[in-house]
Amino acid sequence: MDLRHWIFKVRSYTPVPFLILLLITAEPSIRAFSIGSGMILLGEILRLWGVAHAGRATRTHFVGATHLVTSGPFALTRNPLYLANGLIYTGVACLAGGQWYWVLIAMIFSILQYNLIVSIEEKTLEELFGFEYAFYRSSVPRWTVRLTPWHWSIPQKPNWQNAWKVDRQTRINIGIILLLFAIKGLI
Repeated sequence: MDLRHWIFKVRSYTPVPFLILLLITAEPSIRAFSIGSGMILLGEILRLWGVAHAGRATRTHFVGATHLVTSGPFALTRNPLYLANGLIYTGVACLAGGQWYWVLIAMIFSILQYNLIVSIEEKTLEELFGFEYAFYRSSVPRWTVRLTPWHWSIPQKPNWQNAWKVDRQTRINIGIILLLFAIKGLI
């Protein structure tokens, strides 16, 4: 198994060492906590929107897809869930006190990890969906956001109830992180 596949498989756990370092060195303030919480909230809203369109397919340890998702946030950017995670990681770095170096490390970590993951996902999607994915890829940016939704997107009704269930663990993790930093700020 190469590094990219391994990182894909353990992507839920890779932020843990960073989180532990942040907790040890944190100097939270109300301002930093507010900014960080806001970023985390925006990230989780984007995640829920993406999961409402992609469904359970995003919660797997294997690269692949049963169909190409191009609706909702996927009509604006190809990787809304990873952008959301990057926003959440950066928000967590802000919770720790917002020191520029932790924020920078969170951003660099997100960029490196998700570029590796996306490189194997894109290869797989190209193999699975051929021209359909190539057309989508040429029209929707990988990391930036289109100003208007891609008009060739395949309409799909979001399933918010399923998204709420599927992304439950993320919300629990966020709650635990917020609680830990709040406690750290009180000590």
